[in-house]
Amino acid sequence: MTAFNDEAVTGDALRRTLGVSRRRFLSTCTAVTGAAIAAPVFGAGPALAQDRAQAGGHDHGRSALVPPHKRGIILYTVRDAIARDPLASDLPSGFREVFKQLSRFGYHQVEFAGYGQHANAAGGADLGTVQGAKLLRSWLDEYGLRAQGSHGYIPPSWPLTTADRDTFKRWLEIANIIGMDHMGTGADPTNTAYRADWDVAAEKWNTLGAIACREGIKLYTHNHDAAYDFLLDGGPLDAQGRPTRSSGIRKLEYFLKVTDRKSVYLELDVFWAHVAQYKFHTYTAHDGSQRENVFDPAALVQRNSARFPLFHAKDGVVNPQSGLGYDMVPFGTGDIDYRRFFTRVGAKNYRNPMVEQDNAPSTTVPGQSLDFARIGYQNLAALRARH
Repeated sequence: MTAFNDEAVTGDALRRTLGVSRRRFLSTCTAVTGAAIAAPVFGAGPALAQDRAQAGGHDHGRSALVPPHKRGIILYTVRDAIARDPLASDLPSGFREVFKQLSRFGYHQVEFAGYGQHANAAGGADLGTVQGAKLLRSWLDEYGLRAQGSHGYIPPSWPLTTADRDTFKRWLEIANIIGMDHMGTGADPTNTAYRADWDVAAEKWNTLGAIACREGIKLYTHNHDAAYDFLLDGGPLDAQGRPTRSSGIRKLEYFLKVTDRKSVYLELDVFWAHVAQYKFHTYTAHDGSQRENVFDPAALVQRNSARFPLFHAKDGVVNPQSGLGYDMVPFGTGDIDYRRFFTRVGAKNYRNPMVEQDNAPSTTVPGQSLDFARIGYQNLAALRARH
């Protein structure tokens, strides 16, 4: 059995199933030995019948590049629906109604991007508390959904203050109650190009990752295009004593090398990785020569397979005039070859692709983000391996 097969019912998986903290789970289980407890199957809600029907072909769904239980969406895509006032609209509003709609579309997983909603929605405005997390977990279970990750809290200071450490642990506790395997951030580890700054970021993330690991959570950082630009790590120094040239290694490639592979993980935003491919293909070597190195996102994942449990499945139409190389569009309607990408990265029972579209909310079409979420699910589910 490989590390990428479907999850076994381990202690941490059971603890998240029960929605309790690691400390409480361990204290509860101290006196219990020899009992075989089966975890319930996630996704047993309204979406399950649709997934079973889709898998009813001659290959029983084996050709699906993203298995039904791994089809997810980050809630940032539908943030306007979550923030909508239910007293002012007949459209789905707030977490509970949005969960219900996403389940109807067929989704089995969600990734949080904060725990706030409209004050008039069920549960009130702020669900980023222990009680709020329990309520969110009950709604997820009700609609057959599983939370797989969250863009949570990463302490801004380094070294850590006591207050930052306590806040970080509180976010981990909330993640455990909701039942997720991962917690991370929507930002890059640092915003500079210099190796010394990435060394500091690695030290910080190794410390945070170890804390998260002790609580049964995988800590992850999400990328944007700039994180795949080239690291400045040599050559002549500038007036501030900083390097001006590169060895050719990219920032996040270096970050992977200097962080603990057992406690620090990455969420590849496939759209922004392709933007990086378009933008960052030439660097100035230590000797002053210009060299070309075209970024291959799938190859990076292949080289560091276990480090990438999460993806943002975000699509774009090629537009060289945009400055990014792409214009963002609903998933499956753009030019990024996701069939090839998912085929190359493999390990489909380990990866968790989350449909995302930053510009899905509309000020003129109130239901647009949920409509795009539906389109995204349909196109994610339609991806099949070539025979």
